[in-house]
Amino acid sequence: MQYQYAKKLKIFLYKNAHLNMKKPIKIHKFKKKECKIHKNYVLHIMHKECIIVTSYERTFRFQEERKMIKAGIIGATGYAGNELARLLLGHKEVEVAWYGSRSYIDQKYADVYRNMFQIVDAACMDDDIETLAEQVDVIFTATPQGLCSSLVNEEILSKVKIIDLSADFRLKDVSVYEKWYKITHKSPQFLPEAVYGLCEISREKIKNARLLANPGCYTTCSILSAYPLVKEGLIDTDTLIIDAKSGTSGAGRGAKIDNLFCEVNENMKAYAVGNHRHTPEIEEQLGYAAGEEIVLNFTPHLVPMNRGILVTEYAKLKKEVTYEEVKKIYDKYYGEEKFVRVLEKNVYPETKWVEGSNYTDIGFQIDERTDRIIVMGALDNLVKGAAGQAVQNMNLMFGLDEKEGLELIPMFP
Repeated sequence: MQYQYAKKLKIFLYKNAHLNMKKPIKIHKFKKKECKIHKNYVLHIMHKECIIVTSYERTFRFQEERKMIKAGIIGATGYAGNELARLLLGHKEVEVAWYGSRSYIDQKYADVYRNMFQIVDAACMDDDIETLAEQVDVIFTATPQGLCSSLVNEEILSKVKIIDLSADFRLKDVSVYEKWYKITHKSPQFLPEAVYGLCEISREKIKNARLLANPGCYTTCSILSAYPLVKEGLIDTDTLIIDAKSGTSGAGRGAKIDNLFCEVNENMKAYAVGNHRHTPEIEEQLGYAAGEEIVLNFTPHLVPMNRGILVTEYAKLKKEVTYEEVKKIYDKYYGEEKFVRVLEKNVYPETKWVEGSNYTDIGFQIDERTDRIIVMGALDNLVKGAAGQAVQNMNLMFGLDEKEGLELIPMFP
C-alpha cells in the first residue's frame, strides 16, 4: 500500500547518492518508518508528504505535489493591496485567484498598475466575499476601516482564513475602536477570537488563527522597538514618548490635498497630534507586555518620501544599565528572528536600509545625562508595515516556512 502511494508521487533523484547498503539506513537526522518493498529497495516514510526510497546504488525521493494555496485580495488596487499582489506573485506556494477592487471592476489589473504588464492578465473583481470564499483558501482585505467587519460572518470563516489589513479586529475593546475610529463595529462577536498578527510576539497563536488582524505600520515599528524594554520592566512606561515619521504611501492612494506634490515636497509636518488612531493599538499591545495599562504620547509626521517609517522612542530608565546589558535583552527577544535586525553599537536605523524589504532595524542609545534610553526603529511601511507582515502571517497560518516569499534584499539607492 505504501509502495502504491509512492508510485503516484513525483520523483527526484539525489545526485551522488551511492550507497553500500546491507540493511536499511537512516537518511537525515529525523525519525522515519521503514519497510522493504523489494529485495534491493527500502522505503522510508519521512512524513505524510515525503518518502525516501534507497537502493544499493541510488537514493530516490518521492515528493507529493503540493496543492497551491489560492489567495484572494479585496482592495488590490490600493498601495498595500498592490504590494500584496507583488509579494504573492513571487511566492512559490501561492496562486492569486482574485484581484478585488470596487473602483476598477472589470478593468485589467495591469492597466491600474502598469508594473504588472505581462505579469497579471486578470481583470479586477468586486468584493463579493461569499463567492470568493468558495474559490480560495485565504482572503486578504486591504480595505478602509469598517469594510471587513461588515463582510465577515461565521459561514465565511468556516470556509476560508481571513487576514485583515485594516484596524477592524486589532482592538479587543469594541468601545475603544468605535471611539477612535468614529464608526460602529459591524461584527464585534469575532473580536475575542481574532489574533493580533505581530509574528515575532504572537507566533504560536497565529498558527491556529482563522481571523487575523494584521498590525498597522506605525504600530509594528513602535511595538517591536519598545517591546523588550517593556517586557523586562527596564523602563518607566509612564514616560514613554514615541515620535514617528512616515512616507506618503502610508496615507493610501486616494486623492487628498494634503498628499499633493506641492503640499508634501520640501515639507515636513506633524498630524493627528494627540489623537492618531494607532495610539490605542500601541498602548494595548505594550500593555500586555507590561502586565498593566499603558498610556503614552504618540506623534506621527509626514515626510517627503514614498516609503518608510522611522520611530524614535524616549523613556526613563528604572535603573542604571550598560549598553551590553540592554543589547543582551534585545538579543534575547530578537536574536533568532529573521526579520528584526538589532544594529551594532552607535549604528542607528535609516529607512533607506530597509526599503522594499520585510526587515525592521532597531538601534538604541543610553543617555546617561538624563537617565533615559532612546530607541529607534525603521521599516518599510508597505512591506513589514503591511503586505510583508500579512504574507509572513499567512505562512505561519498554513504551516509554511515563515520566510517564504519574503527574503527580499533592501533596495538601494
